[in-house]
Order: sequence, then C-alpha cells, then structure tokens
Amino acid sequence: MKKKTVMYTETAYVLGVVILALGTAFMALANFGVSMVVAPAYIIYLKISEFLPFFTFGMAEYMLQACIIVVMMLILGKFKVRYLLSFVTTIFYGLALDGFMLLLGNIPADTIIIRIIFYIIGVPLCSVGVAFMFHTKLPPAAYEMFVAEVSKKFGANITKFKTCYDLVSCVVAILMSFIFFGFGSFKGINVGTVICAFLNGPLIGIFGKLYEKNFEFKDKTTLGDRF
Repeated sequence: MKKKTVMYTETAYVLGVVILALGTAFMALANFGVSMVVAPAYIIYLKISEFLPFFTFGMAEYMLQACIIVVMMLILGKFKVRYLLSFVTTIFYGLALDGFMLLLGNIPADTIIIRIIFYIIGVPLCSVGVAFMFHTKLPPAAYEMFVAEVSKKFGANITKFKTCYDLVSCVVAILMSFIFFGFGSFKGINVGTVICAFLNGPLIGIFGKLYEKNFEFKDKTTLGDRF
C-alpha cells in the first residue's frame, strides 16, 4: 500500500487561500464572468475604482465580507473569536488577490485566446484552493463561514443551503450590475459564471479525493482546535 505524504493542515490553509486568490485573479482578468460568490465584491470594485483608482478587488472583498460577518453575528445572536479570525483570512486572501491581479495584469489579455487560457487555468485553481480549505480547521473566509454557521443554526442541509446562498449572490450581483452600470449590463456575471457554477462542485470533489488518496492531513499546532 502506498504510504501517504504528511501535509499539515496549516499548510493546506495557506495553500488554499493563495491558490484560490490566484484562480480568482485569472478568472477576473479573463473577463468571462467570475464565480457567483465573489461577483458582488467584484462589481463593487469595478464601480468604486471608477472614482477611486486606488480601490482594489481585495479591498472590496474586505468590505463585503466584513458586512457578511456582521450579518451572520446578528442572525446567530453571538460572537466568537473564530468569526474575527475569519476576517483575518479575508484580509490574507484579499492581499494575495491584489498581488496576483497586479502581477497577471502585466500579461496582455486583449485577445480571445489569452482570455480563454486565463479562464481555463482559473476555474480549476479555484477548486484546488477550496478543496485545500476543506482540509484545515482554521477559520475560512466569511462566505464559507456564513454558510456553515447559519445552516447549522437552523438545521438546514449545508449543500442545499450553499446552493441557495450562491443563487442569492448571483441575483444580488445582477441587480447591482443593473443599478451601477445600467439595465441589461452584466458586469462580472457572464457565461463563465454559469460554467463555473456547474464545474466547481464536481472539481472540488475530485481534488478532495485526490488529496485524501495521497496526503495524510495532520495538525502542526492546536490553533484549529482553539477556535
């Protein structure tokens, strides 16, 4: 029997956040539409950056996910240090996202071929990152935290709740796009968003099984258990 390679869950956490940020940057620059979950933040970034050029995609993520954490705490009626650390994850992710947006922005994505290549790279990278995040005990970003905590409180099936959350995010993004850029203007939401919605779940499952086949996940520290 093949011996599995040990991977610390803390390493999986770092890899998950960084790879997810890289995949999101590739998808944003491909301009075929980002995932439904990040679409509202992306639209906020597009609009505010028109007036404040220094405003970044990562900053939009900080702002929106902070609001999501506040709403989650109001729904749950309680505060945990874990929720605050979820925002720390968001900052880490946002900084990585801005770094990759800046780095990849130096590659001209002005042809359909380059945009397709960016998209084809971005979608699986996002799934790779999320699959790593599923193998760590450290707090995830606000999106995942909201789904996990609220579905648990109301005894809802987490898969069905996640699907509803994604659909609501998509509707909100479309409404925001219409309000900010005019009726019928689909900024951040496009055919790539639909493709990603169908592929993301199965790809996360495939990569998750691949990890479990080749890696033995262990905690290096007790941080995950503390929070």
